[in-house]
Formats: sequence, C-alpha cells, structure tokens
Amino acid sequence: MRVFWLPSLLGVIGSLVLSASVQAATLQSWRFNPSENRLVFTTVGGVQPRAQLIANPTRLVIDLPGTTIGRPTVNQAVGGGIREVRVGQFDAQTTRIVIEMSPGYTIDPQQVQVRGDTPSQWSVQLPRPQREATPPIATLPTPTTPTTPTTPAPNPTAATRIEGVRITGDGFFIRTSGATPQIQVSRSRDRRQVEINVANASLTSQVQAEQTINQFGVDRLQITPQSNNVRITLNLSDPNTNWQATASNLGGIVVLPISGSVASRPGTSQPSNPSSNQPVTPPVTVPTTPQTRTAIVQAVELAPNGSQLLIRADAPIRYTSGFDSATASYRIVIPNARLADQVTPPVLPPTSPLQRVRLVQQDDRTVVVLVQPASGTRIGELNQPSSQTLALSIQASSQAIPVPPPVRPNPTPLPTTPTTPGTLPTVPNGRVVIVIDPGHGGPDPGAIGIGGLRETDIVLDIGRQVGAILERQGVNVIMTRTSERNLELEPRVQIADRANADLFVSIHANAISLSRPDVNGIETYFYGSSASQRLAQTIHSNIIRNMGGNDRGVRSARFYVLRNTDMPAVLIETGFVTGRDDARNLSDPAYRSRMAIAIAQGILQYVQQNNL
Repeated sequence: MRVFWLPSLLGVIGSLVLSASVQAATLQSWRFNPSENRLVFTTVGGVQPRAQLIANPTRLVIDLPGTTIGRPTVNQAVGGGIREVRVGQFDAQTTRIVIEMSPGYTIDPQQVQVRGDTPSQWSVQLPRPQREATPPIATLPTPTTPTTPTTPAPNPTAATRIEGVRITGDGFFIRTSGATPQIQVSRSRDRRQVEINVANASLTSQVQAEQTINQFGVDRLQITPQSNNVRITLNLSDPNTNWQATASNLGGIVVLPISGSVASRPGTSQPSNPSSNQPVTPPVTVPTTPQTRTAIVQAVELAPNGSQLLIRADAPIRYTSGFDSATASYRIVIPNARLADQVTPPVLPPTSPLQRVRLVQQDDRTVVVLVQPASGTRIGELNQPSSQTLALSIQASSQAIPVPPPVRPNPTPLPTTPTTPGTLPTVPNGRVVIVIDPGHGGPDPGAIGIGGLRETDIVLDIGRQVGAILERQGVNVIMTRTSERNLELEPRVQIADRANADLFVSIHANAISLSRPDVNGIETYFYGSSASQRLAQTIHSNIIRNMGGNDRGVRSARFYVLRNTDMPAVLIETGFVTGRDDARNLSDPAYRSRMAIAIAQGILQYVQQNNL
C-alpha cells in the first residue's frame, strides 16, 4: 500500500495535467463511514486525487482530475462535527468530493491522510473534527426593528435549501445545500435593489430574514421565502455598483460587486456551467462613470522576494477581484484598460509561490489577470498603492497538507550518466540548442501503473540521461525540469521559445486501464510540420531498433507542447506503466539507460542529417 499526502491550495484548485493518451476515469462508487471518519471510493481507470482544505465554511475538497461521475450531485448527511459529504461533477474533466464540517468545527490538515491501495481504489482518513476557538462564520447584526412578515411556511420538498449568508472580503456567500441553486437575477428600475430568485428553494430555521450590511454599497440584505422559491434582495446605497451572482453545483451562491458595462439581459437565467471560463450565471450591471481615458497595463511583475504581484498601468485604474471557481484562479478585472503589446506574464522560477499568471484581454476595454497560487501558498489582500498600481499580497499558507518523498517502485538508485556508445555523432559545441522535457512532476505524478510505478519517476530519469548524453556530444541542452517540481504545460513551451531552441523533445510513459496488462508498446507523436514528423520518425526508428518491443508507430496528435512550439517538436511515449511487459522493463534502471541512449541517438542523427 502506498501513502500519498496530497498538497493543498487555499481557495483554488491546482490543475493536474494528465497525459493526453491516458483514458478518462469514471467514479464508480463512494462511501463515507461516520464512525471511522473515513471516505472510500473506487474508479474505473486510474486517478491521482488532489486535496485542499478551505475555510468559511471549513471543508475538505478532493478533486479527481480526468474523471467523470455521470450523474447529478449526490449528498450524504453525516452529523456531529461533519455536516455532509457532497459528490458532483465540478467541470467536464473533474469530479469533486466535498467533506464539509459542521458550523464551528475544523480539522487539522496535517492529519488528513489519503491512501491509494491501487490507482483506482482510494481512502481518505480524516482526524476527529475539533471545535474552533471562534466560529468561522460571523453572526450578522440583528436588525433593531424586527420584521413580522406573514410569509408562507417553507416548502419541505424544495430541492435547494438556503442555510445562511456570510460577508466575505469582497462580497457575500449564500450557503446552500441540496440541489444546485437555479437562480434568476433582476434589477429594479431605480437601480436601488438587486433581486436573486432561487427556484424550488426553502429556508432553514436559522436564516435571518433581514440583516444590516453597510458594506460594498449595500445597506441591507433581505431573504424572503415564497411558495416555491426564495428571494434574496440587496438594498443598495450606491446604485452605480454592478453585481454578479454565481451558482455552484456543489452548493452556494457567490454574490460580488463587479465593474464594466457588458452584461446579459437582466431577468434571464441559465444553468450553472463550471467548465466555462466566464461567470456561470448572467451578471446584472449598470453603466459606471467612465475613466478619462483607457489605461494601458504595461507590466505584471512578481516581486523579487515573491511577496506580492505588481500590476502597473500608465493611467489611473479601477478593479474588482475575487476567486473564480470556473478558472480555479484569483481573478482581477480591470475595466477601461488594454494590455500593452509587449506585456507578458512574469517568468516564474521553480521556487515561485505562484503556479501560473495569465493575462487576458477579455474585450476591447477589459483586462483580466488570473493568478493561480502554488501549493502551500495563499492569496492575501489586493491593495492599490497608487492610482496606477495594484499590489496583490502573496502569503505562505498555514494549512498546507504536506507531501512526503515519492516511493520509487525499484529501490535501485537511478543512474544519471549511462555508458554511451562511441558511435554517437558530435556537433559543434553550443551551436545546437535542444530542450528535453520530462513530463509531469511534483504533485502531478502522471500515470500510475502496475505496482505503483509512477510516470514522473521514469521520465525524469530517462530525460536526465538523455540530456547528459547530448551535452557530452556538444549539444547545448536545456531541461524543463531536473527534479520533482510542479510545472504546467505553458511554461514548458515558454522555456523552449525563449531559448530559441532548435528541437523540443518531451518524454512520457503511457497508460491504459490496469485491467489491460496486455497493452504494451512505444509510440512517438508529432504535430504539423514535416520537420517534426521527420524528427519523430528518426527517434522512433532508433528506439525500436535498439530496444525491440511492440512498435505502436509514429502518430500525429494535438498535444499542447507540440502545437504551441515554434521548432520541430515530438512527444515520446516510452511504454505503458499499465502494461505487463513495459512496466517490468521501465522499472529496470538498465532498461531506462538503454532507452535514453536510443533517444539521444535518434536526436543526434536528426541533427546530423539536417545540418543543424
């Protein structure tokens, strides 16, 4: 049995990039045992779960990338320190399991243990929930003048239950349970009220009917039960504030003030769609006073000590911000602004507290900055030191779930400098630049095969050896990674582009269901250019000639790293970790060394034949 302590990100979900050749998995069954505080689930096809602990309300979120459930959200009420367990489809590629604590309870993230008996059978052991020193959800003030409305009794058969309202750092969170909230948003003619109608909904007994707010341009918030729905009314002191409501299929409605004047027609509604890159429900907006001129965002930079992300413009700017569940990022929206032609996201070092920063020109007058924290990092406050500068605080998280060193399937040390045949051609020193890209890494182990064989261990060893061989033959080698660190696809491509590399070679290991150990073999992929096809064919021929095994051929595929590189690029699948023969071979250090030599021979042959 292998034990995985999975990383956490506060407020966001880290993206797990699975090998495109791995079949999608399906959540087959799940069960939570309240007496043991243990969740057990099985999938058809291997998965690599990711866990995170999120506050307000405290909940453990477990994402299964590349996995579908094929049915609506399912809830299991628990009781005691654990309120309920919810399982649903977070987006088209991710099944999400949420274990939510009861109000006033939390758990120690250091004691959350996720175990994988096999890549398709997992258990999550939770510690006993403990009462918090202070409740995570503050009680909003009781109105001085109580209302005694004659409201209808709540509908006991309602699909959605409204359970409370919490003031967040930049808006409101309306807590729900049951079915995904189906909402409809409208604005009064005098712009003094925003109404959010939740269909087929009822209130729990602890929800206050009216609450004094005095924040974000909102005087009061009223919740009114009706015969078959619940109406949530924001009474505004600032009629020029725009508002957006977003429903989640895992419970809750996020209500945020926004800027800009592009909106759906008020009074319309549509189902929640978390896989979209835009808000999942129509925003309600009114035009705001325009700035004197369009600001140009000239730089987005990470401070040298990694403590803040700076956004600089050439004119005063306004902004709104908040976590965006659709993109799993902290979203900063700057209206009446454009990106400068030369502006690029910051280059993130291996130890960066951020996993990714994206700059998006959403429309002609709106810039969006999406910030995704790395494991163990959380987003702090967004401040405006000057009218033309924004500073986003980046802080170390105190609730990261630690990750132990990976358990290698073979205790034999992996060699880094194999014996190289003397027939390899040499090239003029430093003239040829080649990027070697071992796939996956860090919290993303890639495919997991027979006996817990991990793709990341295999390809990192082979990739390092290929790089060492090429360097001895005079090649200027750039490795996208040389250790177990997290690296998304876009930075891998950027490394090659910035180095003006001549070739890009990505190394992976394949996988299919563990029930198919008969599937074995080597594949090499290219996309687009004839030069890439020749490179793939040359490397593949050398591998088959030197290694033998099942030849699954050279194929074309739209892998991200192949279609977004400017130089000839290939992706090598060195074998199936789920294959009976391939798994045995790839577990052998001597076999991996022979594979590295064969790949290097193919690369050098291509360099020589094409006079690079």
